[in-house]
Amino acid sequence: MKILVIGSGGREHALIWALATTATRPLSLFCAPGNAGIAQHASCVAIDANDISALTTFAGEQGIDLTFVGGESPLAAGVVDAFQARGLAIVGPTKSAAALESSKAFAKDFMARHRIPTAAYHVASSVAEALTALAGGEFGSKDSPVVIKADGLAAGKGVVVASSHAEAAKAIDDLMVNHSAGSEAAAKIVIEEALSGPEVSLLLFADGRDFALMPAARDHKRIGENDTGPNTGGMGAVTDAGLIDESMLERIVHEIVEPTLAGARAEGFPFQGILFIGLMLTAAGPRVLEYNVRFGDPEAQAILVRLRSPLVDIFEAMRNQRLREIKPVWASGSSACVVLAARGYPQSPETGAAIKGLERAATRELVQIFHAGTRLSEAGNWLTAGGRVLGVTSTGDDLPQALNRCYGAVSDISWEGMQYRRDVGGSRGRRQGQEQEQEQEAARERG
Repeated sequence: MKILVIGSGGREHALIWALATTATRPLSLFCAPGNAGIAQHASCVAIDANDISALTTFAGEQGIDLTFVGGESPLAAGVVDAFQARGLAIVGPTKSAAALESSKAFAKDFMARHRIPTAAYHVASSVAEALTALAGGEFGSKDSPVVIKADGLAAGKGVVVASSHAEAAKAIDDLMVNHSAGSEAAAKIVIEEALSGPEVSLLLFADGRDFALMPAARDHKRIGENDTGPNTGGMGAVTDAGLIDESMLERIVHEIVEPTLAGARAEGFPFQGILFIGLMLTAAGPRVLEYNVRFGDPEAQAILVRLRSPLVDIFEAMRNQRLREIKPVWASGSSACVVLAARGYPQSPETGAAIKGLERAATRELVQIFHAGTRLSEAGNWLTAGGRVLGVTSTGDDLPQALNRCYGAVSDISWEGMQYRRDVGGSRGRRQGQEQEQEQEAARERG
């Protein structure tokens, strides 16, 4: 069976790896465009993930049996619609369904229509309208925190959690005038009340009718420890049973998951693909922060290392609306992924640094190294080639064990300017990060 995965990051490496390692039948794996790490498991095809015409041509000519879309940009551009128009099998939401992510204004209005609990909000199409809404009293006093979001896709960097209205006004100006998230992403912005409580991500497989939940995850968006600095595409993630208890999970399914899928069907775009629901567990109950219509990155890495069922079987069931016949099996315990990034990320990442220690890290028990931004030199050495470079991922019987393994592997890897968060997983992660630094210092002293 021939499978094509569209994308080139750590998420796509995790997808290819999971397809290969869980398969119970022969698979021929392709990735467009892929990366140097993915090339260890699949045939990489030099087609840009947003070149829909070339992708459909390749799938047709090569007899691809099933395509899976990794990232949001091709989904928002209608890659699924284009494949379906040519009779090519593909898993992912249509362009209409992808609007749940590609337009935050659409998503908020959708939630309002279907009474899905979320933060109070206002959509503004100009700076003047945004400032008027900000001053109107709906978002508290001038010293109240408020969230400013670019309406369109911004690679995880279009959200500002402002500590005051003055900071929010600056964020509005940066987004709408200075185009800090791109010229198109902030043609409109969404102003939201700032919620408080633990954040958690719940992802699910959906076939347009039925769904199957994945283990709950928590990511770390900001570049700095203690959630400081600018947002990034993601600096780490964990999965653990303690993130959502059973009673809260039942409430989320009843109040959010089922109404979301029912609302999509009612509005004419039954959701088929991966639905990612970002949640805040407030004192008043769960609230939706955002929808994504694909695997998160690095949530995919942390989740997929726990999958025990054949991933290709799940994809086929989603494609053929047979998900109710499939019960995905997950390993018990926990997992962790720590992202290693280049110096200068997320603003201006440096590339071309020589990566040391990859081979040693990969030999550690229950550790997987997923490549996001690497390349091989002519001499066969690994070099950095992007902002987020590697996702060091591990499983464990519990979260401390997963973090121990993960940060132990991180201690094997180095390059000039490497940066990462030492507090993935909370205080346990900080402790493991400090121990890892001590190991590195001791290794340097030994010569």
